[in-house]
Amino acid sequence: MKLGVVSLGCDKATVDSERLVGELVGHGAVVTPDLPQADVILVNTCGFIDAAKQESIDAILEAAKLKHTAAVKAVVAVGCLVQRYKQELQQEIPEVDLFLGFSDLHHLVPALAERGLIADPVARHPGVRQFLGGDAHVRYLKISEGCDHTCAFCAIPLMRGRHRSEPLERLVREAQALEAQGAQEINLVAQDLGHYGRDLGPDRPRLPELLEALLAGTSVPWYRLLYVYSAGLTPRLVDLVARTPRIVPYLDIPIQHASDRMLERMRRPERQGTLREKLAWLRGAIPDLAIRTTCLVGFPGETDEDFRELLEFLEEAHFDRLGAFAYSPQEGTRATRYPDDVPDAVKRERLEELLEVQRAISAERLARFVGREVPVLVDRVADPDGTGRGATHVGRVAWQADDVDGVTYLEQGGWAEPGRFVRARLTASEDYDFRAVALT
Repeated sequence: MKLGVVSLGCDKATVDSERLVGELVGHGAVVTPDLPQADVILVNTCGFIDAAKQESIDAILEAAKLKHTAAVKAVVAVGCLVQRYKQELQQEIPEVDLFLGFSDLHHLVPALAERGLIADPVARHPGVRQFLGGDAHVRYLKISEGCDHTCAFCAIPLMRGRHRSEPLERLVREAQALEAQGAQEINLVAQDLGHYGRDLGPDRPRLPELLEALLAGTSVPWYRLLYVYSAGLTPRLVDLVARTPRIVPYLDIPIQHASDRMLERMRRPERQGTLREKLAWLRGAIPDLAIRTTCLVGFPGETDEDFRELLEFLEEAHFDRLGAFAYSPQEGTRATRYPDDVPDAVKRERLEELLEVQRAISAERLARFVGREVPVLVDRVADPDGTGRGATHVGRVAWQADDVDGVTYLEQGGWAEPGRFVRARLTASEDYDFRAVALT
């Protein structure tokens, strides 16, 4: 069976896709990038915000068309959108053969076998997670599923359910497999990394123990922590990051807002005072720490005063990176019951202003590293069309996460393959990016 894959949404969904495809490969499937030549197309959908929902629906429809115009025999849709809207999707897109929510994925292999697309429903060999991205040296390891937080704007718990930690031993084995496939950087992802292990019992390992097991079980040079609530940043975890060079000095801590009134309305656990204290502690404990955050503007009831308070906090807090989005109501969440939504035009204006403020902050934060000699992880050869701006290679330093942050334009005297580390001196910073010269 030739298998085509369309994986949408966040990095956690990419992990889901790679694990699911690995299971199908264990039953004899062969992955093809040429969707019209596939026997089966698997679409992993996203349902986080309206734009992601539409992208998922479009991808499903395009795959379904190939049943009539190409060799495709079956289309399977899985993921967050399916979990929430399975019945509606079945009615609106009947040409899709299987809609499988998270609790139904065990039916995938038997259903394909019934259709004659899998010859033997018994696995030929244990499924090995398959690489679906563009850079084999940068991988993601999802350590838990679901979320126990009750943020008023977020539908993730409705789609993914309660928080469930993956067994430590399984995660170490998966990290070892990623390393064997060429991983030089492994990004730990979850809805909240800090919750790892809490559901396993009082004497079970937590995030620090998991990190120690991953460090002991692999030789991967870089581990990065993405998306951890401030409450999960314990002294033991912070000390481990501070004294372990293989855990890069980088934390992704979503705050969403800084007005206490809005934080309470959003049902967020932090308040401005505790955020300020945590940031000071973290920067004092971890040398050269880079902190990324996420903010939500235009939440129902957000006044101009609330928004100005957020901007003032950002100018004080000086996050190295920031992702932001405008609020859109998600069915089933508490926020949809709030009557005082902010006009779309105001949301857009606030989003643009916030991003412009952060652009200047990020430029100032990056400038402090200029002149340093640091390792650069090469991601690719510079684009020949000139977008590399004179550089021969494009990579990242430890303070830049894959895909969501800026890059480092590297002037390299020789040739360096993607996935190699090059020692370089940072010569300039430009908003979100660095320029660097390789050292011989």
